[in-house]
Amino acid sequence: MAESHEMTINLVVLGKTQTGKSAAGNSLLGSSDFESRLSPSSVTTCCSLGRSGRISGLIRRNGCESALRVRVLDTPSYPHSALSKEQVRDTVRAALAQHFGEEGLHLALLVLRADLPLCPDEGNDTVQLIQELLGPTWKDFTAVLLTHADKAEEAGYNEETYLHSASSTLLSLLSSVQHKYIFLANHNSIIKEERNIVLRKLLNFIRKNNYQVLLKHSKE
Repeated sequence: MAESHEMTINLVVLGKTQTGKSAAGNSLLGSSDFESRLSPSSVTTCCSLGRSGRISGLIRRNGCESALRVRVLDTPSYPHSALSKEQVRDTVRAALAQHFGEEGLHLALLVLRADLPLCPDEGNDTVQLIQELLGPTWKDFTAVLLTHADKAEEAGYNEETYLHSASSTLLSLLSSVQHKYIFLANHNSIIKEERNIVLRKLLNFIRKNNYQVLLKHSKE
């Protein structure tokens, strides 16, 4: 009976080296499960699953408050300084099947830096990787996470002015994923209120997609 008052969302973070991918995963979990540091080479070389504790006060289902649990799969970046595209793709694909094969994946989070312009062709590698991993409906199951939003804010941009000045490459990408995007500051420790705002937005994306999941193994 207790299970009906609890919901788990399954997420995977994907992106280039030094975009703040692992740090974003830690922010969503409210923990420091994933190694995150400045490095001249790619830090993450294998997939790792992080789990949050029970989070209250975010969702109500059938008139009752439900607890939320978040599971985040951190992945090697692509392009990677030591792994080929095939190695990254196969590693992530195996981890998705291992960790989310039973319950399915709710959202893939494409992590980009808000403080760096997205130039033509620059995001193609990671987008192509997501397409290969998730298949033809990838746009319905992908959201963009714009990290280092605090640096854009320090430069005088709010969300509206940032998007007004953004490159056509970024705007086209956001349009293709039905404007599912979230700005995330890269503080060492995200405060609970900020985390809850981000989680509510993710839950809204998932709700608008009718709580559908991808990559779930059918049990014959």
